[in-house]
Amino acid sequence: MADSGAMTLYKPLGLLAELTHRCPLGCPYCSNPLALDKRDDELDTATWMRVFKEAAGLGVLQVHLSGGEPGARRDLPEIAASAREAGLYTNLITSGVGITTRTIRDLWEAGLDHVQISIQDSDAVSSDRIAGYRGAYARKCALAAEVKRLGLPLTINLVVHRANIERIGAMVDLALDLKASRIEIAHVQYYGWALKNRAALMPSADQVARAAAEVEELRARHHGKIVIDAVVPDYHARFPKPCVGGWGRRSLNVTPSGKVLPCHAAEAIPDLEFWNVREHSLADIWASSPAFNAFRGTDFLPEPCASCERREIDFGGCRCQAFLLTGDARATDPVCHLSPDHTRVAELAAVQQDAPYNYRRM
Repeated sequence: MADSGAMTLYKPLGLLAELTHRCPLGCPYCSNPLALDKRDDELDTATWMRVFKEAAGLGVLQVHLSGGEPGARRDLPEIAASAREAGLYTNLITSGVGITTRTIRDLWEAGLDHVQISIQDSDAVSSDRIAGYRGAYARKCALAAEVKRLGLPLTINLVVHRANIERIGAMVDLALDLKASRIEIAHVQYYGWALKNRAALMPSADQVARAAAEVEELRARHHGKIVIDAVVPDYHARFPKPCVGGWGRRSLNVTPSGKVLPCHAAEAIPDLEFWNVREHSLADIWASSPAFNAFRGTDFLPEPCASCERREIDFGGCRCQAFLLTGDARATDPVCHLSPDHTRVAELAAVQQDAPYNYRRM
């Protein structure tokens, strides 16, 4: 590996394939951009097939078939089969609404390796309200049962915020009842629609502390029964997270229209130039795209990051978050308690507001 700050070109390990931005749900923390790609702009089946072959050639090991709701694509089984044929481990990330019994069977026959279903709460009424779709909870649970009937590994995803943070234990119980092997407890990260709805979503520091302690207790109680992964909310952390393992180091994201991003939120940073798989090969984009090279390494980091012993651990934090909170994508992520802008995050984390959700609509 190269010395600190050098522009080492690592091999990507994971590809997030956003097949569509179409989705029947209206989750107020949706990670998709406010300006969604239109159906007419979506990549066709043949282009996705090429992208998967090029990804495997780059060293990618796994592809996450996501959206929006990937079930909105009628060619989803064909897309999944092509990813599998390219030698990639295939993970379907779904809302559970829009994937029929026939579709999940077709995906299983196509060689799908894993299914991840998002469930918004352990309480059906609350879950449907958060999703903005009546009956969603029941359909999610029914799909989970079918996934297990087919013998596929199942992960349940819970995005945690003020409306459900007190029911983490009940969510783990639900995941166990659904025979999931893993549950991902991911606190809301404030980009896109989550940023727009921050006043309605952000829990208090006390709630976050209690939730963290509860997760540790649940891990001990259910050790050997289910894997419990947890992502701490940035605004209540002491140090920032390493942005996607480091900008342009280990993962890449292809949008429905074919733009290739270093992370799903990268379009939040203006003036970055994103190359498209319609005009460039994935290898060319990975090595030479201006967007991918914008923040590779650590040479761009200011103080206190430049002389910090953690600079090769967290790379100064999230570039998108740095921009959204300071207006400068090269700044130290204000989540870090050493950042000169940390008071901005502290002030936001301390203020609780009652506000209605602004739902994403297609």
